[in-house]
Amino acid sequence: MPDPIRVQQAAFDMGAELNAFAASVSGAGAVVSFSGITRDVATGDLQVMEIEHYPGMTEKALTDIRAQAIDRFSLTDAMILHRYGPLAPSEPIMMVATAARHRADAFAGAEFLMDYLKSRAPFWKKEVTAAGAAWVDAKDEDEDALARWMR
Repeated sequence: MPDPIRVQQAAFDMGAELNAFAASVSGAGAVVSFSGITRDVATGDLQVMEIEHYPGMTEKALTDIRAQAIDRFSLTDAMILHRYGPLAPSEPIMMVATAARHRADAFAGAEFLMDYLKSRAPFWKKEVTAAGAAWVDAKDEDEDALARWMR
């Protein structure tokens, strides 16, 4: 089985990653995945999205988030793959995959992972456009999404 937590600069093949994950799980009746793509800014002139992280700290946070998801949703397995460095629009930025006996748990586990990654994983994003560079602020809707898991 591939390493279930990977933080890397290199691009990845979403299909190959999903196939490898699905082939590595046994006893699961459902596999769910979500892939994030670097999207352009509202003005349509994103040159690059720069993602920074603290090596070691980031992997620990992702390991904790994954363990929570596996426990909470009785997942057979879960994978988190996230990139850092400069990314062009339309490049894959991250991927999660979950496996569970039942689809509801696999979907919920993937949503849980996404909500925690958006608001609690130690990544910092900077958008570089023709007008300059700006850090991406945390969003209220990401915190609202996370709140549903804290009840």
